[in-house]
Amino acid sequence: MPTLDVVDLNNEKVGQVDLADEVFGAEVNNDLLYEAVRQYQAGMRAGTHKTKVRSEVAGSGKKLWKQKGTGRARIGSVRSPLWRHGGIVHGPQPRDYSYKLPKKMLVGALRSALSAKLRDGELKVVRAFQFAEHKTKAAALALAKLETGRTVLLVDNGDNPNLELGVRNIKGVTLLATREVNPYHLLGHQSVLLSEAAARKFSEALAK
Repeated sequence: MPTLDVVDLNNEKVGQVDLADEVFGAEVNNDLLYEAVRQYQAGMRAGTHKTKVRSEVAGSGKKLWKQKGTGRARIGSVRSPLWRHGGIVHGPQPRDYSYKLPKKMLVGALRSALSAKLRDGELKVVRAFQFAEHKTKAAALALAKLETGRTVLLVDNGDNPNLELGVRNIKGVTLLATREVNPYHLLGHQSVLLSEAAARKFSEALAK
């Protein structure tokens, strides 16, 4: 069972927390991580690509010349896909790229991502993200003391308006609730800061 030091916003040790070995000490499955990230990115695609078929491009529907007798190839419309500026055949159309991943695969990927971050020393547990005011300066100072990387993921459980307002304008900082965290977020940030409540929540929810 991994035991992590709990620090305050000054990066000073104030306690310890025991976490589930199944969640924070699991074997890292790279295949699961790949599938989870791929599924999340597929869901983010807008899918708004669109080409015009022959019924949608501009141009008259008049037959350009008579069917026979001219010696030229027969043609019915200037909007034919064979012609320049004509319609596009089999071009991309709007679609939804999202798909569901089995729950067991997603939970396994979360365990792998959390375990990988802990193994690499890129995960810290903070007692609580309690700020007296909602100023960006206070949040930035706390992150500097916590020695985070250029990109940092903050995970908190409860409603914390001072934290939300304090970090929303800091480049490279993402704030999520535990229920919103995906392996994509964990792997996409250099550092992960969990509140003690969030760490316990992960430990309980993902160990089942």
